[in-house]
Amino acid sequence: MATGACSVPPGRKSVPTADPAPGMPIASSRRAQLMQILAHPDDDLYFMNPDTQQMLDAGVPLVCVYVTAGEHNGLNRIPGHKGETVADRPAYSSARHQGLRQAYATLLGLHQFTAWSKGVVSLRGDRLAEINTLTNGVRRVELVFLNLPMRTARRRAALPSLWHDRGIGVQTVVAKDSPLRKTVPYDYEGLIDVLVGLMEQYRPTVVQTLDPDPDIQHSDEPTRKKDSEQRGYSDHADHTATACFSWAAMVRWVRDATANGGEVPGFVATSFRGYYNRHWPKNLPGEVLKEKASHLVPYGGDPSWQCGNSSGCGDYAVGGVRPLRNKKGWVRSTHHRYPGARPIAVAEGNGRLTAYGVLGLRAVRWRETKAGSGTWENPADLGGGPLAPVLGHAALRDGRQLLFGLRISAIGGRGSENHREVVLLEQRATGGDFLPWKGLGNPEHTDDRGRRIGVPVAVTGGDGRVHLFVRNADKGVSSRVRNADGTWARWHDLGGADIQDGLSAVVDGEGRVHLFAAGRETVHHWTQDAPEEDVTFREREGEPLPVPGDGVTALALADGGVEAYYRQPASGRLVAVRADGDEPAVRVVDKADGYGPVAVGLAAGKPFLLGRDLKGRVQVQGAPQRVEAVGFPELVVSGGTVAAVGMGYAAQPWLLRPHAKPLPVAAG
Repeated sequence: MATGACSVPPGRKSVPTADPAPGMPIASSRRAQLMQILAHPDDDLYFMNPDTQQMLDAGVPLVCVYVTAGEHNGLNRIPGHKGETVADRPAYSSARHQGLRQAYATLLGLHQFTAWSKGVVSLRGDRLAEINTLTNGVRRVELVFLNLPMRTARRRAALPSLWHDRGIGVQTVVAKDSPLRKTVPYDYEGLIDVLVGLMEQYRPTVVQTLDPDPDIQHSDEPTRKKDSEQRGYSDHADHTATACFSWAAMVRWVRDATANGGEVPGFVATSFRGYYNRHWPKNLPGEVLKEKASHLVPYGGDPSWQCGNSSGCGDYAVGGVRPLRNKKGWVRSTHHRYPGARPIAVAEGNGRLTAYGVLGLRAVRWRETKAGSGTWENPADLGGGPLAPVLGHAALRDGRQLLFGLRISAIGGRGSENHREVVLLEQRATGGDFLPWKGLGNPEHTDDRGRRIGVPVAVTGGDGRVHLFVRNADKGVSSRVRNADGTWARWHDLGGADIQDGLSAVVDGEGRVHLFAAGRETVHHWTQDAPEEDVTFREREGEPLPVPGDGVTALALADGGVEAYYRQPASGRLVAVRADGDEPAVRVVDKADGYGPVAVGLAAGKPFLLGRDLKGRVQVQGAPQRVEAVGFPELVVSGGTVAAVGMGYAAQPWLLRPHAKPLPVAAG
């Protein structure tokens, strides 16, 4: 069913977006604020944790916006109960709200039955919503329940219909035990307007959403229904529609804020995969998984609890050990829709570091105030928006920088365009300003398939050509090459299939490009026979590379070879695989347990690792400092020193130099 994937019917119309021209002023905040926008109660607990928990633990205030009432069919089934369960949609919505209160009370370090403050909040368009608030010292959580229905009066999926159809409107569900007493009308414009109003009110520095462009997934009908997925795509239709509304609202927030010379809101966005987790190796080690799953226990609740909510004490089918026993395995992974370093960092000729990232859906540049200062100048707006939150990067032989973005050039429902394109920002002179943004198109030829492409990754080969790679709609790799004279060849398919996004490209000692990607059963590898040759997929004839649990990072070694670093499934164990021989040489990296991809750099002849420990804190291997970051940090090696660059919760980059002096070069 195409509507669930936010696709569009004939009769398209253009969608106004934010101005991509550079040079706008950028708002700055020293106060972090997290906003997450969910389709259903529990989407955050299944798909956004442990990221949410880590920000709460760091004292970041949180507002959760739940778009639907989560009332489904009204049946709050008790596992093992033999009697009839009576359908009651308002009561089931209320029980799920109570489960959220129980879960977030424990996330704040309080007893699960701690009383919340309940009230009614006024929204744009004279709409009202229930709001629940709980604090513990300086820590604060607010739950905003918009309570749109999950079905229309004609039994259609409400949110996908609201996104897709011009004339559709719905009335909210009034949950039992709610301070609200009347239903509220919503249509397409009304929902976007409410979300924009909440963004303006809370001024979030981090916005977390679900996946607006889930993978194509063709399952037979019984399997699709069992997996609760929409036809043709690897996620629930409500998740996709909510994410589309969320991104459309962010685009409009930026557009409205910058009208008449206003400032770009200083925020970063993160989108999380949903039912996608069902189809790939699980990436959370046992210790992290246990903590994540534990917060679904109070959400699921138990009918015997005395929670003070007459309609129920949670979503009974979810509690206890059921999230871990669920064969769909949703809780066992946390995947970002746009993986990659944020921000990316490069060393300038004068020793200063420069970072490039996405702020307010626009590309920005931060420069170190002076070499080694560890502090950044104010961000400079480079435009290009609205962009996905991660940039690709390559440096030309003359030192000029190329930045690549995935531009959400149109995102709209009701028959309007929904289009993605890869865009390029090329530096005019080394260390200087940039040429205008240039569109590089999309390797896919329809909007629906074009929305499935991944984050652009680029590298400059030994012959000076720049190789640009993206994961395509068939879960393989497409490439476009910039010739030495600056002209671009056409997009072409490099083959391969069943890979996850999060590509890693590197050049070996002979100038050959290597590309690695995490597959379902092994790591996939593309390379050249010589620098001037094409990059091609390499099918291993011998022993396959070990199964990856998450993204792969490639490193060019001092001896001219290449290693691939990645964690094994359901394990914090990090392995390094020498992939350029007939048989893979696999070694376990000591004292590097954690989760998620790692960044690797070569300094003083040996690799240095940057990654998350089992508590989610970022650390350079061997250094005592541990810091928090949104997404994945970057490691840059320059002049024999190692620096880590990441994005803080207040949407400002940080810079960590664990080794202030150049490292001694290893003998031999």
